[in-house]
Amino acid sequence: MEHSFNFPLIQQADLKGKIVLVRVDHNVVKKGIIYDPYRIDATLGTLYYINAKGGKIILMTHVGRPFDKKTNEISINANTSVQPIVDYLQSKLHIKFKIPEFHQYEKKGYIGIETSINHLIRELKEDKIDGIYLPNTRWFSGEEAKGEEADRFAYQLAGLADIYVNDAFGSWQAHASTVQVAKYLPSYAGFLMQKEIENLSRIFEPTRPFVAVVAGSKFDTKIHSLNALLKKADFLILGGVIYNAYICAKYGIKIQGISEEDLNCAKEFVEFSKQYPNKLVELRYIVESDTIEGKFDGKHRVHDIKSLKSGTELNYVLDIAKESFEDEAVKQVFHGAKTVFVNAVMGLTPYFNEGTIALDQLIDENLDAVKLYGGGDTMQELKRLLPGLYIVALDNPKYYIFTGGGAVLKAIQEGTVSGLEPVKALNK
Repeated sequence: MEHSFNFPLIQQADLKGKIVLVRVDHNVVKKGIIYDPYRIDATLGTLYYINAKGGKIILMTHVGRPFDKKTNEISINANTSVQPIVDYLQSKLHIKFKIPEFHQYEKKGYIGIETSINHLIRELKEDKIDGIYLPNTRWFSGEEAKGEEADRFAYQLAGLADIYVNDAFGSWQAHASTVQVAKYLPSYAGFLMQKEIENLSRIFEPTRPFVAVVAGSKFDTKIHSLNALLKKADFLILGGVIYNAYICAKYGIKIQGISEEDLNCAKEFVEFSKQYPNKLVELRYIVESDTIEGKFDGKHRVHDIKSLKSGTELNYVLDIAKESFEDEAVKQVFHGAKTVFVNAVMGLTPYFNEGTIALDQLIDENLDAVKLYGGGDTMQELKRLLPGLYIVALDNPKYYIFTGGGAVLKAIQEGTVSGLEPVKALNK
């Protein structure tokens, strides 16, 4: 697929003998364990290229959310360390990375890059090590800060290297390591960034009919993307809490766990959707459960939303029943699609899986469509529930798995990928 990029590319950079600071999205560690290395593997092409062209690599990523917004404290511990990522890279590539150590100041995380890193820079230049992997960028107080503090941290990062490469499409937030650092160094897009943007064009300019499937746990964070998708797609299908909020708003029912905020957003969306009749495909059969602790016999049941009267009160709705995807109207939508975008886990994991399995299997029945999957949870559940299909999807040109579902939705909301702040920063 050919694509015209309007920002500098890594293949245009002179890397020989240069120290290259690479921002990646290796946010794959949960409680110190890597469950799926897909995001790491997706960046290897860029790392191989830098090495082959004579560059010296310094990597950086965020891991989790160590910053507590309530206390303004940063928690530095093994759960959000990059150590498992370094262990994985060293095992897979047989190379040596070192992680610099800095001092934590009270509970404010690392204040900045300390001069103690200089001996590692020397080792890197002298080929005693193959690379440096900085600690979790969110362990630094400047990463998510604003103004001078963010600029100071970005300037310190830039001081480590000669060139900056952003290969972290999934990290679309405007932080010091994704945006401000680009002000201080020649900056380029890595190969993964290019590939993700290339595949985004299949959403912006889809072969029609175009079907989008979006689920999530918060309506307010997705409403602008949903509005944009409703305009763009031929059919839109919802799942998860956002679908629960939608059916509450449309049919006047109550579902346990749906907040007033989500309900109000859903009411706005119901009104907005009236401009696009027949685009929103409703999944008729939902699974109600008495508990969120598991799927227990006698504790869950299937409802047809068409039979629910206004004022009906339900316990937790935790999945889409497989009968929804056996509905001829729904099957026709998916079988007729030429492009399918999925950012969705239909049920509450790990207990309620039938909706996600039925959805993914139905999509796979369409041999002609381009299938674009986005989001860490979407990808992880595809791998967990349908490992054979996941392996096929990795090598099948009809499939593409984005490393960042949030970034895809943000780009859809903006209407252009160049609206993402880290992409804009490359084109300074």
